[in-house]
Amino acid sequence: MMMYTISDINALTADDAVERLGGLFEHSPWLVRETWPEGPFATVEDVHVALCQTLQSASADRQLALINAHPDLVGRAALAGTLTRASAGEQRAAGLGPEDLSAGDAERFTRYNTEYQARFGFPFVICARENRKASILAGFERRLGNDYETERRTALTEIERIAWYRLADLVENDPPLNGE
Repeated sequence: MMMYTISDINALTADDAVERLGGLFEHSPWLVRETWPEGPFATVEDVHVALCQTLQSASADRQLALINAHPDLVGRAALAGTLTRASAGEQRAAGLGPEDLSAGDAERFTRYNTEYQARFGFPFVICARENRKASILAGFERRLGNDYETERRTALTEIERIAWYRLADLVENDPPLNGE
């Protein structure tokens, strides 16, 4: 995977930025396209903040579409091998690869995914890089008690965390512009 500097990132056209960074938010390159006019960015953190501001100012329908773009954990896409490369790696790193799960684990994930989807109407989203199997299962149990709005906001916060790690994988945090 190629690493970029913040200078490289700032030199990208909107189309090039979408091509290189469009996967930061699951199947939602519109976030990069709509954020790009906000540049240049002094740091990788500034890129992330700008992206998150675009997300937070998006309509509720667009936010919900982004949440729905995320796959179920240990769901059909994972079992079929059709996850994005980023999602597959994140789930594997959290101990959710097929080789890491017992039949009982897979059954619990299926049950929780079904309950969660029925309650909220969107998939359970958690930053897998910050969790392992046990904490994800505990997160399901805890978050199933949330109201819709709390859970919608929680899912968006988790998506922002996921995007941060994906961005940090691509962009070196070199010195800020203008020596700041």
